[in-house]
Amino acid sequence: MLFAQILNRDLGCASYLLADGGEAIVVDPRWEVEVYRELARREGLRITHVIDTHDHADHISGRARLASLTGAHAHRPARDGETADGDLADGDVLSAGSLRVTALATPGHRPEHLALAVCDRSRALEPWLVLSGDSLLVGDLARPDLAVVPELGARQLRHSVRRLLALGDHVELWPGHVGGSLCGGPGLSAKTSSTIGFERRHNALIGQDEEAFVAILTANVPPRPPNLAQIVARNRGLVAHEPAEPREFSLEDLRAAIGARATIVDTRDPIAYDEGHIAGSINLPAGSSAIGTRAGWAIGAEQDIVVVAESGALGREIAMALDSVGLSRQLGIAENDPDGWCRAGLAVQRGQRWDVAALASALRRSAVDLVDVRDEREWQTGHVTDSRHLPLHRLGDGLDALPRLDSRPLAVACAGGGRAAFAASLLRRAGARHVLRVAGGGIGDLPAHGIPLSAGA
Repeated sequence: MLFAQILNRDLGCASYLLADGGEAIVVDPRWEVEVYRELARREGLRITHVIDTHDHADHISGRARLASLTGAHAHRPARDGETADGDLADGDVLSAGSLRVTALATPGHRPEHLALAVCDRSRALEPWLVLSGDSLLVGDLARPDLAVVPELGARQLRHSVRRLLALGDHVELWPGHVGGSLCGGPGLSAKTSSTIGFERRHNALIGQDEEAFVAILTANVPPRPPNLAQIVARNRGLVAHEPAEPREFSLEDLRAAIGARATIVDTRDPIAYDEGHIAGSINLPAGSSAIGTRAGWAIGAEQDIVVVAESGALGREIAMALDSVGLSRQLGIAENDPDGWCRAGLAVQRGQRWDVAALASALRRSAVDLVDVRDEREWQTGHVTDSRHLPLHRLGDGLDALPRLDSRPLAVACAGGGRAAFAASLLRRAGARHVLRVAGGGIGDLPAHGIPLSAGA
């Protein structure tokens, strides 16, 4: 038996390849499917089945693509009142060599959700491991609010978890999401596997009675994934969508795209971006975490996109990350060329930045309005009194989420500076006149400079 976990750290997703007897089964494949094909080639395997545990809401599945490219059978969970070839229902079994994969109905995160119990019949007929998808996670449980009323989803999930616990404490737990995902809660661990027994003893939610379980699970759900409806609709489809290869743009191509109001996504380092960028562009550095999710919060699925990157290869990598969250209207890739932009007569701007000491000085003089773009839990831990809270998932609203601020500079800060660069570019794009980002530190560093923080909402 061959077992491989493939992680997409950008989205906090985990997918799996299981194989025996020269046949392989892939579970919850990500959009960039070449990693599975390469692993199969290296191990001399033929991919025969591709399974989604549920209709993913945070990313586009590679199920249909991978099946189309390999000739494998594509499977998705059966839904009430809707069936298609390859649909899996509770108790259905797929095999590869000595492997036996049994579908277990585990609704809660979504009504159609399946977990997959895996046994290796060359050793035993009982499950060795379970691929839990978005149900029981490491240190946490999946969120219950993406498809049904949160309370109903939570009650369904509690019963599903009890079904998984009945598999036995020795069974390995391999989840569909790890730390960094929007599909779990605050306890979601970055650790990528566990066991049923360890979670039974140490997952804080499992021991709660039903009412406490529901109350805790529905209390502080994370922001909803961007483009949720479009992503779920695409994942329900049976036809593979093969993205067009982004073409490299000339300066004339770039000028035409700007004239047509395309969204320019500049993936350079924030310092390089500050030195000169196309007016109105968004700074989404290539090294950012959750780059696809952040883009989805700021860019609509119907918007045309041009990616600015240091190289064509990096631009294509970013384009694939955008496509994986439903941002598919990509016109092309333009390489970094501020001097060429100026010669071509394109509007080029510079950005401003402060360090934490400069921000503290301005706050003491009431010479700046502060926008805090950290998430809700960070804000409640400690924030500057009278600062304005605009977490990343609300950035698409831009200045509509803020009062008009025309008299003083607008400083944008987070915990360390990475999110601030993205947010500052969006606020400039929305029309704010004097925006600067705080770099090299953030809100938590202000007390050391004499600026107290207030806890609570």
